[in-house]
Amino acid sequence: MIHRLFSEPLTSINSNALDLSATNTELNSSVYGNTSAFCEYINAKLAGKIGYGGYLEHRVIYESHENFATASADFRNIHLGMDFWADAGTPVFAPLAGVVQSFQVNPGSGNYGPTIILFHPAEKIYSLYGHLESLEVGMQIPAGQKLCHLGKPDENGGWPPHLHFQLIRDMQGFQGDYPGVCSLRDVDFYAQNCPDPARF
Repeated sequence: MIHRLFSEPLTSINSNALDLSATNTELNSSVYGNTSAFCEYINAKLAGKIGYGGYLEHRVIYESHENFATASADFRNIHLGMDFWADAGTPVFAPLAGVVQSFQVNPGSGNYGPTIILFHPAEKIYSLYGHLESLEVGMQIPAGQKLCHLGKPDENGGWPPHLHFQLIRDMQGFQGDYPGVCSLRDVDFYAQNCPDPARF
């Protein structure tokens, strides 16, 4: 699916893997805690390509956003989708035919901003697209249709421009939103409910 998200399939020529894990010593609070610095860091790593990665990646970048703290005080820091980092305005295409399950703007620091969730009946799975520009979508989405564009930091939750792409088997009653990050204690459940997009 991930090779159908953009205008061209991802290759070693037009994309590269990004490491935003807790083991990346280049990432510290002076970088990820400042939107401009974080954007500069990501842009330098991209070098004009699309950056990708992040499935089940343990990240510290969420510590600058209060909405990732849970009621029991353990932190949500395991990323449940794949991120695709590119310029704001980059178009995203529907990788499979689907129906819009829901869409809404999820405001606040660190949140998704504009978000679309599709249901793919043939595959019996949902796909979530977060950190977008303002939403204007129809209900029936054929495979290959332009679906959305990447948003700027001031509309996407304060992040460098990127797509959060996540697959979900059971929406658990959510509409327009679904956890994109979990705590270590919940990772077994979410790893089953949110399969690796690169393997689907």
